[in-house]
Amino acid sequence: MTLVGTMAGVSALLTAYPVLTGQVLRYGIAAAVLLPLVRRFQGAPPKGAREWLLLLCLAATGLAGFNYCLLEAVRTTSPATVGAVVGCAPVVISIAGPLLQGRRPSRKIVVAALVVSAGAALAGGLGGGDLRGLAWALGALAGEVMFSLLAVPLLPRMGAVRLSAYAVTLAVPLLAVAALVAGESFRPPTAAEGAALAYIGLVITVVAFLAWYDALGRISADRAALFGGLIPVSAAVTTALLGRGLPTAAEAAGCLLVAVGVTCGAIPSGRPLTLRPPAERDVRGMRWPSSSTPNCFRWGRTPRRSTGS
Repeated sequence: MTLVGTMAGVSALLTAYPVLTGQVLRYGIAAAVLLPLVRRFQGAPPKGAREWLLLLCLAATGLAGFNYCLLEAVRTTSPATVGAVVGCAPVVISIAGPLLQGRRPSRKIVVAALVVSAGAALAGGLGGGDLRGLAWALGALAGEVMFSLLAVPLLPRMGAVRLSAYAVTLAVPLLAVAALVAGESFRPPTAAEGAALAYIGLVITVVAFLAWYDALGRISADRAALFGGLIPVSAAVTTALLGRGLPTAAEAAGCLLVAVGVTCGAIPSGRPLTLRPPAERDVRGMRWPSSSTPNCFRWGRTPRRSTGS
C-alpha cells in the first residue's frame, strides 16, 4: 500500500498521455513479467467455470472497472472527493469480508477501519462535486473492494503469483476495449512517460500486487484492508520528497489518524498464555521425554507393563 501511494507523484508525468491506453501498457508490462514466473511458484490454474468467472470478475471490476470509474469520476468531481470515497474501502471490506466467510465482523477492526477512513478522507482533503461524479466514485470504491474480496477464494488454490499474472493479463483486452469506446488513440510515450509507465507497471503492479495478495493469504482481508489507509500518507510523503509541497495541517492530522487506526486494528488481540504445572496424579501416568527429544517436552501415556513372567 505504501508503494501504491507513490503512484500519485509518478502519475503527474502522465497527465498528457491517454489514461486508458496507459493502463493497457501498464498491465501489459506486468503480464510480460508475471506470466514467465507462473511455473516457478506453487499454485494451480483456475478449475471449473466458477473460478474462471471469479477471476474474470476480478479483472473486470478490480482492475479495468476501477480504472475506468476513476477516470470518469475525476472528470466531473474533484480528486479529493474521489479519494475520500475510495478511502472508505477499509470500512466496506472489514464488514463484507467476514460476512462472506460466514463469521461476525470484528468490532475492533470495524472501529479501526472507521478511523482509517476518516484519516484518509482528511489527508486527501474533502472537495465538491456533482451526483454523477459521486456515482462514478462509488463505482471506483466497489472496484477497490472487489480487488480484495474476489481474490480471497482464489488465493488458496492459485497462489499470489498465478492470480496476479492471470488478473493483469485478462485486464489488458478489457481496458483496450474501454479505450476504444472512450475514443482514445495510441501514441508512443515520451521518455519521461515511458519511465513512469515502466515504474507503474513493474513496481506498482508487479511488486505491489504480489505483496498484497501474499498478505491476503496470510492475514484476514478485513485486517489487511486497514493498510489501504497508508495510500494517502505515502502520497503526501512522496509529494514532499519530490519537492511539490509540504503537507498541510489537515493532511498531517489525517496521516496521524491513519497511523492510529492501522496500528490499533493490525495488532492481534488475544489473552496471554499462562503455563501451569500438571497435577500430581497426571504426572504419574506420564513419561519424561528422552534425550533425543529436541528442545521441547512431548508428553504421552506410558504403556502398561506386562505382569507375566
